[in-house]
Amino acid sequence: MEKFLKFANFFYLLVGIESYTKNLSDDRVNLRPSILFLANVINLILVGTCESIYVRSAFKDGKLLEAVTVMSYVGFIIVGMSKMLFIRWKRAAMDEMMRDLEKLYPRGKVQEERYDLPRYLRTCSRISLIYSTLYSVLIWTFNLFSIMQFLVYEKWLKVRVVGKTLPYLMYIPWKWEDSWSYYPLLLSQNFGGYTAAAGQISTDLLLVAVVTQLVMHFDCLSSTMENHQLTGKWQEDSRFLRDIVRYHEGILRLADVVNDIFGVPLLLNFMVSSFVICFVGFQMTVGVAPDMIIKLMLFLFSSMSQVYLICHYGQMVADASSGMSLATYNQNWTHADVRYKRALVIIMVRAQKTTYLKATIFLDITRASMTDLLQLSYKFFALLRTMYVQ
Repeated sequence: MEKFLKFANFFYLLVGIESYTKNLSDDRVNLRPSILFLANVINLILVGTCESIYVRSAFKDGKLLEAVTVMSYVGFIIVGMSKMLFIRWKRAAMDEMMRDLEKLYPRGKVQEERYDLPRYLRTCSRISLIYSTLYSVLIWTFNLFSIMQFLVYEKWLKVRVVGKTLPYLMYIPWKWEDSWSYYPLLLSQNFGGYTAAAGQISTDLLLVAVVTQLVMHFDCLSSTMENHQLTGKWQEDSRFLRDIVRYHEGILRLADVVNDIFGVPLLLNFMVSSFVICFVGFQMTVGVAPDMIIKLMLFLFSSMSQVYLICHYGQMVADASSGMSLATYNQNWTHADVRYKRALVIIMVRAQKTTYLKATIFLDITRASMTDLLQLSYKFFALLRTMYVQ
């Protein structure tokens, strides 16, 4: 279990969150993570509030491009904050989900080989590493971009005066450019940027780890059902069927818990991401500096990768759950007892009811959801372009 969750736990540690209780018998309270989490949240709220005020004033002054730029930052903060807070709020459900996963987790070499555990673990680790690296590069490119401009253009090449600039535009009610307050503001914005990024990375990687195990159990269930050799004796075959049904029910309960925990954050993620993709695409088409294009392309690619990752794993859950019905039909049941055949019909009917990764009741997540989100983003993009041209 720890190998599946090592990347998610690392990024949760950065923001001061323990996503679930690892040792239920340990009653000690560690204040250090709570203090770190509180400091992260307070700083992120302050940065987000100041950016929201800047958006309002930019709209009033007719600065549409600047307003859209900062709105993409605000959307990034909203997604990161919502994911962190919902994981903290659903702590009891997280503990229940982890206990259920522990009960189902294969133990010993024989079970690991039957579940093909190394393959799933290897895939999960590889995707987690690539995704976390991508997002880390994104956020530190944004955080350090203004400093790099100052060092390269002003100090090294000496082609232009950059001066003291901040990574993100936000409302600051005093003159900070030539003041000592520039350094706390720079630290605060970098602190807030990495908090929002770590909040998104950690929750996404936790979802990847949990859904990978969910798919593993569905696949193992289907393989066991299809390859089981029946005896033709009702007493023995019915015991096998009873164990299969209990196993299937356990997986379905686990899927419900996963949707309960991640449903609202996923819905917010899809809603905000459609606007963020639209805003970033809009900025890239209105004529910005070449170095800014690199930042925006990285931001756009990261946002789309995040949505695709969620849609891809949603499709995997749907495919794995529906595979149970075909596996049941493919079993060699022709010489089984008639009561066993009737029971198989019930199992097949239940398995044909596909299990989805859900963004609450509003959206069943599959790869088709990615297409819907891009279509929605393009509609907002076209609207913004029309407003900007006029």
